[in-house]
Amino acid sequence: MQQHAPANFLGLTPILFFVITVLVAGIATDDITSMPVLVAFFLSAGYALLLNPKHKTLSLTEKLNLFCEGAGNRNIVLLVLIFLLAGAFYSLTIDIGARDATVNLALSVIPTPMILPGLFLICCFISFSMGTSTGTITALAPIGLGLSEGLGVSPALLAGVVVGGAMFGDNLSFVSDTTIAATRSQGVQLTDKFKANLLITLPACILTLMILVFIPVSGGSALQQGGYDLVRILPYLMIIISALAGLNVIIVLALGIATAGIIGLSTDSFGVMAMWQSIQTGMGWMQNLSMIALTIGGIVSLMYAYGGIAWLIRVLTYRVKSRRGAEFSIAALVSILDLSTANNTISIVAAGPIASKLNSEYGVDPRRTASILDVFSCSFQGVVPYGAQILTISAVGGLSPLAVSAYAWYPMLLLFFGLVSIAFNFPRFVTDGSEYAADTP
Repeated sequence: MQQHAPANFLGLTPILFFVITVLVAGIATDDITSMPVLVAFFLSAGYALLLNPKHKTLSLTEKLNLFCEGAGNRNIVLLVLIFLLAGAFYSLTIDIGARDATVNLALSVIPTPMILPGLFLICCFISFSMGTSTGTITALAPIGLGLSEGLGVSPALLAGVVVGGAMFGDNLSFVSDTTIAATRSQGVQLTDKFKANLLITLPACILTLMILVFIPVSGGSALQQGGYDLVRILPYLMIIISALAGLNVIIVLALGIATAGIIGLSTDSFGVMAMWQSIQTGMGWMQNLSMIALTIGGIVSLMYAYGGIAWLIRVLTYRVKSRRGAEFSIAALVSILDLSTANNTISIVAAGPIASKLNSEYGVDPRRTASILDVFSCSFQGVVPYGAQILTISAVGGLSPLAVSAYAWYPMLLLFFGLVSIAFNFPRFVTDGSEYAADTP
């Protein structure tokens, strides 16, 4: 029924209901983040259960069955499992001091004239290792903003540097929830998406560094760092090496968790029971996102059954006559969703099934689709002034979110090179990606 439901605009309105709910609450409270996202999606799910396909009426039981089938999709369930493991990894590495050790190591080798590009590279490395932009911003915002007066540089500029570096890892990291969502939604390997993304992110990263090198700074300030223990950095290295080796993401995260646990126990960072509690805490951080993923899966299933997805694909592909046009449509879809939800992971989870449909209809390589979903969601997430990243650092520094957005140069350049990559069809894969077709939801 989901495959043959006639195109129906009303079938798409559950996601519009969600967007309107969030926007109305944001306007009413003067805070776009005031409406809890999970509650908004549950309200949207309730609204979706009131609808029907064209020329057909489904019972509530039939609708609930469709919802549960979508929420229980194997890719969604695996995504939830990966989210929980990633949360456990985040928590353990923080508790053993891996994040602080990495920051202090990087700070110890940066000369004062190179503070701005050095700060950007530190943020890139930390976010790539941790896989979380908000975690990186939380850790480095006080350091970056604290340099403002001594360097004679605008605090908004420094905030933009930190946000840019944080979005680098959010987009590229093997354990980032956006990477996990993009690869699982398209049924591709972490390394394939990494290769595709790297050729887009590197030019944006290099150009950002070149801009920062030419910004004059005062010579009287030096970065202040604490001590560090190289052993505590090993969990991040384990994640990077095992992911590059092409191991399954579950194994990658399991190795990272095991390494962090062993180091924590051997350095007396925690005892055995405290280690289990840390893992539970990290999983708890991801429970909300996991429930959102399940709910979105159910809503998308209903939108398929109602003909809403068919209507959206028809609109997006109205003038599309080529693979390149389909890729631009995928980019537009995930960008609009991110601007609407201010959450790049949610936008990828919502856009993933629709993007997969476009893959099969227009011959888009799923590896490129995974890259497009991540690149465009992260680039917009890094510049929207109401996103968690910019709101977090604005609150720390008492800055205007709009002022910080103006200096978020890396996400802007990432967006530019993302468009260029579609226009000029790079990177190109040796194989056509057909080996992934069976894994695509």
